[in-house]
Amino acid sequence: MGFNSIMKVFMPKDQVFYSLFEEVAENVYGMGKALKAVVSEVDFDKREELIAGLENQEHINDELTHQIYTELGRNFITPFDREDIHYLASALDDICDYIYSSAKKINFYRVNPNDIGIQKLADLIEQGSASIREAVRELRNMRHMRKITDALVKVNNIENQADDIFDMSIDRLFEGEPDAKEVIKKREIYQAMEIATDKCEDATNVIESIIIKYA
Repeated sequence: MGFNSIMKVFMPKDQVFYSLFEEVAENVYGMGKALKAVVSEVDFDKREELIAGLENQEHINDELTHQIYTELGRNFITPFDREDIHYLASALDDICDYIYSSAKKINFYRVNPNDIGIQKLADLIEQGSASIREAVRELRNMRHMRKITDALVKVNNIENQADDIFDMSIDRLFEGEPDAKEVIKKREIYQAMEIATDKCEDATNVIESIIIKYA
């Protein structure tokens, strides 16, 4: 058992959830940064190494999510509604799943990520993951409500921008790409990346529900 796991045993049970969510949010942010590194890497083999690292981060997040669910089933005392805990854990896990899926598709389909749509969506995912981390960090004491609300608004704006970039990228793809296979490949990547921003917004919707109830 690692030191962090030992400390959680002696932590007040309602505080365990905050620590787990903070770990998950940190991992979400790490994956957002890693995706940006993937799309910035021109070498296929080096990208493959970065994607393998993302896969490991995704597995770590699965374990953390499982711990949250385990604690939820074990404890009657929770810092906020059990339903919200479940929804937030699920939404954060979905972000990680779609970040990893986006990166994996790039090399699986052998698509050159030096594409304006892919680059812009990766920027937005990185920004969204940073804002998610900011909001989750503040849930522990809710003393800085402005930080939380600013982060939530930013994620909402990011999701709107991602929708626009997705639409423009698809339009550009159909207009300028003569290879039908390439159209299908890139469309799948755009879609996975856009869904990652949707999942960021889903997480902020749960956080907004929490702060309305308990702030």
